[in-house]
Amino acid sequence: MCDTCGCNVTDGNRHLAEQRNAKGESAVTVLQGLLSENDRIAAHNREHLSRHGIVAINLMSSPGSGKTALLERTIDELAGRWRIAVIEGDLETENDAERIRAKGVEAVQITTGTACHLDAHLIHDALHRLDLSQLDLLFIENVGNLVCPASFDLGQHSNVTLLSVTEGDDKPAKYPVIFRAADAVILSKCDLLPHIEEFSPERARHAVQQLAIAPPIIQLSAKTGEGFDNWLDWLEGQMTQHRPAPGQFRALTASSSALIR
Repeated sequence: MCDTCGCNVTDGNRHLAEQRNAKGESAVTVLQGLLSENDRIAAHNREHLSRHGIVAINLMSSPGSGKTALLERTIDELAGRWRIAVIEGDLETENDAERIRAKGVEAVQITTGTACHLDAHLIHDALHRLDLSQLDLLFIENVGNLVCPASFDLGQHSNVTLLSVTEGDDKPAKYPVIFRAADAVILSKCDLLPHIEEFSPERARHAVQQLAIAPPIIQLSAKTGEGFDNWLDWLEGQMTQHRPAPGQFRALTASSSALIR
């Protein structure tokens, strides 16, 4: 995280930074406090989603890797199976949210201004704009950036990192943190492989494995549908793993049931 891009402070936590600065705290202390508060809200977000039986997937990648195209095809493939909504993160515009809404799916756009990632506070506010009783699966399309999004827990259940064949197969080695955070890695835009000889799926897989992690690596094309069954199977596994059993949260106290206000 750095100060020049403004990623330490978002509209969601700006009031906390101002309160701490007003106390004359050091920059390190302010940052530690913001991260601690982010993690607290993230845990609340996750419990709130779980209480509603919703599984949240955080999509991370560089700009232009095909996150929105992946979501568009996923929505088409899962039509009538699961109730889906999307939270979209971008510095400006509602372009991606409009693409999702055109598919008949509710999308909440978060414009971060100068912040190059989403944080738990922004997701907290976005959840209030969704009817969670009508959802099964929530996708969070994070701001396009291979650095900062990996450092902020949003309350998601799983992370997915995309690597487009147009980016270079050495990206996992160059940006290890975001790939280490991945519960699955998607090699996207694979329909372009015949035209991009410089990209080797084998080298990309090796670069991920060199990070001492072993997430599933799914090679697909949202345009042609190649490999999409593997992606849908992975999602099915996440739904089975993370959706709570009916009544699992009934014993929570009234105070914890009201933790999202």
